[in-house]
Order: sequence, then C-alpha cells, then structure tokens
Amino acid sequence: MLHIIVNPAASTGHGTRIWAEVKNYLEKEHIEYDVKFTTRGGSARIYAREITSGTEHIQLIILGGDGTVNEVIDGIRDFSLVTLGYIPAGSSNDLARDMRLEHDPQKAVAAILHPKEYAYMDIGKITYENTEKRFVVSTGIGYDAAICHEALFSPLKKVLNRFGLGKLTYVGIALKQLAKMKKCGCTVILDDSKKIYLERLMFVTTMIHKYEGGGIMICPDADYKDQLLNVCVVGNLSRLRVLRILPTAYSGKHTRFKGINTYTAKKVTVISDTKMAVHADGESCGMQTKISMQLEPAQLRLIVR
Repeated sequence: MLHIIVNPAASTGHGTRIWAEVKNYLEKEHIEYDVKFTTRGGSARIYAREITSGTEHIQLIILGGDGTVNEVIDGIRDFSLVTLGYIPAGSSNDLARDMRLEHDPQKAVAAILHPKEYAYMDIGKITYENTEKRFVVSTGIGYDAAICHEALFSPLKKVLNRFGLGKLTYVGIALKQLAKMKKCGCTVILDDSKKIYLERLMFVTTMIHKYEGGGIMICPDADYKDQLLNVCVVGNLSRLRVLRILPTAYSGKHTRFKGINTYTAKKVTVISDTKMAVHADGESCGMQTKISMQLEPAQLRLIVR
C-alpha cells in the first residue's frame, strides 16, 4: 500500500495536473494506494502524523513543492519507519534540484515503484519562542526570509506560475526587500562557542542542501548527508554592493566577496537586535529575535532513482 499526500494547489494548480498523470500510471500498474489532498496550510503535517502513527514500515509519497515536503517531514513520527518518495510539483523544487530527482511525473512515479538507489538525508530543526519545527532544505533570518514571506502571498507569483515562470517572482521581490532593509545588529553563535557580531545584518541562512529560492546556491558546499549545517552569514554591506553581488549567488560565487562568510556547525543560534523575518523551507516562522538551528539525530530514507 502506497500512502500519498498531494498538494493540488502546488505551483498554482499544477499539482492537480501532475496528480492526474500519476494516478493514471498507478491505475495502469494496478497499484494499491491511499491518497490525501491538502486543503489548507498545515494539513499535510496532520496527514503525515496520522499516516505514520503505526509501528510498521510504510512508503510515503509527496506530490507538491518544497513547502509541502516541509510540512510532511515535520509531521513524520519516526524516520526509521518511513521510506519517502517525492514527485516535485512546486515552483522552486530546490530539494529535487539538489537530489537530481526526476521531474517528469510518470518517470518519477516509475522510479518510486521500482527503486534502484536510496539516499539518507539530514533533517534540521529550528527552535524559536516555544516552537520547534523541522526543515529539509534551509532556514534563515533576515533578507532571504523577508523575500520568502512576501512570495508566499504574492499575486505576481500566482500569475507567473501559470506560465512556469514562478522563479522570476523572487527576483522582483528581492529588489523590493533590499530597498526596504533597515539596519539591525546581530550575533551569530556557532556550536555554543564561536561568536560573530554584525553591526548590519543582511541575513543568516542555514543550509542542508545547496539551493533555495528557485536555484540560488547559497551554500555551494552543503552536503545533505554529512551531519553538518552549512551557514552563510552576510552583513556589513551596502545595498549597492549587495545588488552587485546578488546575481553571482546563482553560481555560488558570491562567497568570495568580503562581507559574505560561510561556516559549518552542529548548532547555530542567531540573536538579532530587533525582530526579523524567519523562514523554514520558504514557509513563514513569523518575526523573531532569537532562533536556534540544529540537526535531528536520525536521517530520512529517500528514493532518488
């Protein structure tokens, strides 16, 4: 029995079309499955919690974007009892990009039904206020989170998604948020020992995978299985300099510039002088002044091909 969680609204309705292809394939192959469709934010998390409430090993398939993956993995009770399959249907698909997963729906489901290779992925955990939340790809505070926040509710993104151009949303919002950025001091603490202070924070991003925001290579050395968090700390830069450097992030070459530093750590704590936007896999975690990120003790098994 396959357990499937589908986000029909992924990439402004493309999830519905992709599910139709997948369903047709499953029925041709006479595969028994149970499918649940998300109806609102948080429902994928609830479904995952229900599906993984037993003690037997299950195969769980996600059809949606990175946000849907985030919710499902946040809801899984025991990673050791789950093998995950993923059919990308979002506008960014950064997890699929890094894992080099098949994007064609029928080829993707065929790989899941007849797996030849698995990967064991690190999973992160972000803590803020009285909340703990998992993340799969990345989490951060500051500029990149502010872009994610606006993109979640952007009518422009919905329009561009219809033409397969959803990634362009982030470019326009990035320019807008850059103009709005206000000076804010910040302390970054790595592994409860090394302290880094910035008079003017742009952002701190913690990555498990290489990409976020539709292909921006924030931490080009990130390795999803090395049990380390990769951290990109950006600050004390003028808006004009950020504007010049920003395009190089698509190739990961931004890390050579002064004011941009990368680290690895088991735990990362960020304390800002004022509340700033925070995200986990592009999903909003509100406005916070203190966040802490670390890895879960277990890895999650993913079918890659």
